[in-house]
Amino acid sequence: MDMLGEVVVALLIVAGSTFTLVGSIGLVKLPDLMMRLHAPTKATTAGVGGVLLASMLYAFLRTGELSAHELLITLFLFLTAPVTAHLLAKAYLHRHADRVRGLPPACREPGWTTFDPPSAEEAGASHGERPRRPPRV
Repeated sequence: MDMLGEVVVALLIVAGSTFTLVGSIGLVKLPDLMMRLHAPTKATTAGVGGVLLASMLYAFLRTGELSAHELLITLFLFLTAPVTAHLLAKAYLHRHADRVRGLPPACREPGWTTFDPPSAEEAGASHGERPRRPPRV
């Protein structure tokens, strides 16, 4: 195995490990499920993909044959992680949606920047004035 191949394998392992670490920290530190869901599905998937790519390259440089095991694991990971994240997000939104307004709980917290239509009195509709948007937070 040549020196360039070892350097590339080492860089892939370090990059993959860094992505995995960032995704794991995001999973622990972010406040709610919808934010926490983003970290492992993006960063950790890329991190594991980088480590698997390094493993495939290392096996190819050592034996001269392409390893199908790592390729199948990578394919399975990249197909199942987004589907799982989508299903978890849909279940969360379905279970926690406000039945009246149809918004998830994070959108009802103070400081959220969605537009709530003012009542007729607040908008001045009784005086023929055009409704005004509330100031952005």
